[in-house]
Amino acid sequence: MPRQRRPRRHGTDRSTAQILTIGVDVGGTKVFAVALDDGGSIAAADRVPTPAGGDAIVDAIATVAATVMEQSGPVQAVGVGMPGLMEKSGVLRFAPNLPGVIEYDVRGALATRLPAGLPLALDNDATCAGLGEWAHGAARGVDDAVLITLGTGIGGGIVLGGRPFRGANGFAGEVGHMVVDPHGPPCPCGKRGCWERYSSGSGLGRLAREAALAGQAARVVALAGGDPEAVRGEHVVRAAVEGDAPARAVIAEFGWWLALGLANLANIFDPQRFVLGGGLVAAGDLLFEPARASFAALVEAHEHRPPIDIVPAQLGEQAGAIGAAVLARGLVGAGSAP
Repeated sequence: MPRQRRPRRHGTDRSTAQILTIGVDVGGTKVFAVALDDGGSIAAADRVPTPAGGDAIVDAIATVAATVMEQSGPVQAVGVGMPGLMEKSGVLRFAPNLPGVIEYDVRGALATRLPAGLPLALDNDATCAGLGEWAHGAARGVDDAVLITLGTGIGGGIVLGGRPFRGANGFAGEVGHMVVDPHGPPCPCGKRGCWERYSSGSGLGRLAREAALAGQAARVVALAGGDPEAVRGEHVVRAAVEGDAPARAVIAEFGWWLALGLANLANIFDPQRFVLGGGLVAAGDLLFEPARASFAALVEAHEHRPPIDIVPAQLGEQAGAIGAAVLARGLVGAGSAP
């Protein structure tokens, strides 16, 4: 994968910045790093493919961090977002998208690979993405927000009272594994009917395949090469953008399931704003309009509560790395990040 040498910038000009930190986002396919100033501008960025195994991943983190330090100059802290159950101690207890990485001491391993004395913050990747959108994206100016990432699965980043909510052990935010139908399809986590089986990219593909096998999605099947079993979420979105009515019906059903989960989260956390990220957001109002309408019908006492915004994320794939850098900023006493 080519290295990114001309990063997109956010926020203010670096001339006003006083703090420069590194944020690294570890995903199932790539390890992506940025150097971020305290105005939200990206000074440097780099990425490498995600290797297999805990030690190799830590080596990749150290590599991209070193590259952005070479490009940006001295930094004051590093933050890293990891997928899965990242304990506050720095041990990654379980990571379904990183095969074989279980009970791995990320903090201990990084301590031997990063420059001595450089402060290090570790957190869940979706928590970091939520923090990034809160600090420099779609949740700016809001104290209570929930980020939902709609990818292969569903991740959640929760900010309450202007601080990321982590729970007792650091495992909060695994919203994709909220069960919405105990008799629903099996989930890789071992349960049935998890929210992400209905409202993720793979969930949209499953709903579309069901429609295709029932003979209701001819255009979607055509885009998938004529094989109903090959239908994926991107085929549904493309057909819906073209105006295909069956594809739009599938997205409307998907929007209902999405809204059901959001309504449950609203009843628990009472946020001011939901921020939706991930590739499915490219569907725009084709997704947001049915989701907002269904949300109004599903949330408790909608007519008696202030409106809750449901908006698209702004930082795209950079959200996790930006949020990890914001997390690191808190280690050097700058800004309002913890």
